[in-house]
Amino acid sequence: MKYLCLIVGLLTSMLVASCENDLRDVEKVSSKKQDVPVDKSYGVTIIYSDSAKVKGKLLTPELLQFHTANPYYEFPKGITIIFFDENLNESSRVVSDYAVRREHEKQVELRKNVVVTNVKGDVFKSEELIWDEVKQQFFSNQLVNIIKPDGTNIFGSGFRSDQNFDKPIIERAYGNLATGNQLGF
Repeated sequence: MKYLCLIVGLLTSMLVASCENDLRDVEKVSSKKQDVPVDKSYGVTIIYSDSAKVKGKLLTPELLQFHTANPYYEFPKGITIIFFDENLNESSRVVSDYAVRREHEKQVELRKNVVVTNVKGDVFKSEELIWDEVKQQFFSNQLVNIIKPDGTNIFGSGFRSDQNFDKPIIERAYGNLATGNQLGF
């Protein structure tokens, strides 16, 4: 009985000592963890204007704003951007399943199921589209597909255009062209 109590006592002390070490390790790891400050917003609408004229509207179900050395906004549940002409008529619409806007770079990266439509009825599709806010241009280095209302279907391995999609440049373009059509988006 004496040995049984000694064995139980040793096992208990070993168990307690091992728990203490594990707890100390956990405390070390958790003290090293740094939280990234982030603001979360839901059901967001942002109006872009210049000289008191509305240029665009951004809609997203969820917006995450990260306050880091290189601040950025993340749109994990998708984004819709509507551009307006000088008469506040919709000139183009951009939709994607995911987006991120990098503050210092002044760029918006649209990813996953990117679809752009314009007033002419043209549809642009890709898995990537980047909007350079400073140059007011869109570009992509991924496969792109442009479908025109007359059935013209153009593919390319890259794309550049002004933000209204009036002057597109399609790299290594191929596809079916309806007769008498121009390649403009």
